[in-house]
Amino acid sequence: MDFGLKGKKAIVLAASKGLGKAAAQALAGEGCALAVCARNEEQLQKTAAQIKSRYHVPVFARKADIADKSELESFIEQAIGEQGGADILVTNAGGPPVKNFAETTDEEWHYWYQVTFMGVVRSVRKVLPLMKKQRFGRIINITSVSVKAPVERLIYSNALRLAVVGLAKTLSMELGPFGITVNNVAPGYHLTDGLERIIRKRMEEGQPRQAVLAAWEEKIPLHRLGQPDDLAGLIAYLASERASYITGTTVQVDGGLYSGTM
Repeated sequence: MDFGLKGKKAIVLAASKGLGKAAAQALAGEGCALAVCARNEEQLQKTAAQIKSRYHVPVFARKADIADKSELESFIEQAIGEQGGADILVTNAGGPPVKNFAETTDEEWHYWYQVTFMGVVRSVRKVLPLMKKQRFGRIINITSVSVKAPVERLIYSNALRLAVVGLAKTLSMELGPFGITVNNVAPGYHLTDGLERIIRKRMEEGQPRQAVLAAWEEKIPLHRLGQPDDLAGLIAYLASERASYITGTTVQVDGGLYSGTM
């Protein structure tokens, strides 16, 4: 299916690997020009080269730490300049550590607030003037199934990603008149570095790796863990004209893990 994205200009945060990389590849596969950032310069440039070679689209890549206000805002400003605009913003960031409330600190709460919430606020703020002027925009936030149902020992993610959902819903109401849609995607257990952190933590507690994976698979109606590409197709769809009447929503991609009806 042609999503009508050829020539659109997309910015994808934390796109060197995992879900961010998959999102960037999906948009490139639809013909979007890309601007991508990540903290690891070597991995980022490797990913950018792979996307250019495979999809033959322009890719601007620059090292940026989403927790750093000046780095993030400078990247987006330069991305808009290099691409000549911005039609699509996909916000993403590395997942917080595996901890319960008793293990948290004020310093970590502050840091992950900057990454998980303020990274979204700052990047949206930078693209909005242009999107409003052109009366078109797609803002898609990669969150977590934890916004539907808290995940054990992911206290930072459980709390802070809900703030992103509240922000997105409010923005959808404010920006609808400008032709800008704002949606969230909520991945479940996908095989990424973030999931590997959880696996390692449980292995440290004495659980065999295969037992951890098998327990998750048993809970998931499709009986398998997700791959990054399982999420990427939805992101490409939400960025397209075909999703022009969808805004303010949070869609889980979790193999049926979340058992609620809404």
